Amino acid sequence: MTALPDWMALPPEGLSAAEYEALPEEVCRRIEIVDGAIVVTPAPRRSHQIIARRLANELELAVGPELTVATDVDLRLRDVPLLNRRPDVVVYDSALPEDADLRPQHCLLVVEVMSPGSVTADQTDKPAEYAAAGIEHFWRIESDRQDDRRLTAFRYRLDPTTRTYAPSGVDTDKLAVSDPVELRIDFESLL
Repeated sequence: MTALPDWMALPPEGLSAAEYEALPEEVCRRIEIVDGAIVVTPAPRRSHQIIARRLANELELAVGPELTVATDVDLRLRDVPLLNRRPDVVVYDSALPEDADLRPQHCLLVVEVMSPGSVTADQTDKPAEYAAAGIEHFWRIESDRQDDRRLTAFRYRLDPTTRTYAPSGVDTDKLAVSDPVELRIDFESLL
């Protein structure tokens, strides 16, 4: 039997923001924190990483200098109990200092690329958390179960009254949007 690493031994109240920030970077890249509990996230498949990187590249070309695009970064949704997610792609305010925590008020768009091991988190948990935190736009990219070379983007926009996401479009094979950024992509270019 293998013993758990020391960093996985949690106090009863869960991991605090300060305790999370004290963890080594290589540990933080592999975990998310939900209500103070550590959720270990295995490295995504190469195809998942390629889709996220190529989508981020396209978004980077589309946004102006006031926005920055990043992949796989910490997003602090709540301090107590700690809720820290790592979206596949995030578009956020360029004025945010490099050493500042990325928080919902800095974000315009978060994107999750769904994997077989992240269906519940990407379809249910994360959209609810991102909406409750006030992030205006959320996209989920899914591969067709019969043909993993066919992508669909499910786009959502925040309803500020209910703090939930309302569908704003479903795009298969290609994407052409003007909100939150002007973007046209043939999904084949992401594969």
